[in-house]
Amino acid sequence: MKQNPIIAPSILSADFSQLGNEVSNVIEAGADWIHFDVMDNHYVPNLTIGPMVCRSLRKAGINAPIDVHLMASPVDELVGMFADAGANIISFHPEASLHVDRTLQQIQALNCQAGLVFNPGTPLQALDYILEKVDVILIMSVNPGFGGQKFIPTALEKIRKVREIIDNSGRDIRLQVDGGINKENIKSIADAGADTFVAGSAVFDTDDYKLAISSLKAKI
Repeated sequence: MKQNPIIAPSILSADFSQLGNEVSNVIEAGADWIHFDVMDNHYVPNLTIGPMVCRSLRKAGINAPIDVHLMASPVDELVGMFADAGANIISFHPEASLHVDRTLQQIQALNCQAGLVFNPGTPLQALDYILEKVDVILIMSVNPGFGGQKFIPTALEKIRKVREIIDNSGRDIRLQVDGGINKENIKSIADAGADTFVAGSAVFDTDDYKLAISSLKAKI
């Protein structure tokens, strides 16, 4: 069964000159998690933030769950750095790890939830033998590397397939979707089986964060 819905604004779309205030404001406005898009200019053609930003937000008093999506290769050293900086959920791409099972175990050994991320063109076979070690499955509905992209409609079928895999497993695995989510398409994404929604520009590019988040939740 699907878990209670989670809205996780991505700080990739925030005003970095006011990042602490931006994060505080979206939490006050109803955000459930804070989503970190970590890009290394190697696995994806962009460079964003590192663990020092995560640590700084924790020192500033941010207590909400921090959901780290590693678009980086290799990932194992970054896993330890982000766990030490205060991350709660750490997700990575199977093709970015030499040993997917080992990386999942590493994340959980550091008392974080472990997530596996699938790009639009990445098959789901990696789930066949490691499902018992996964807490979150993240389906990318855009190709990773940049914010503000449009949702790829074929992601809906992939979401449905993952929903079926999760339900058949009997495990409480979150099904997260990231990329082009807005109030016009979030219902169809939820109907396909998602329960965790990353929203960047749909929140941070508005004048009223509370209205933006409540509008997304109302559509689910």
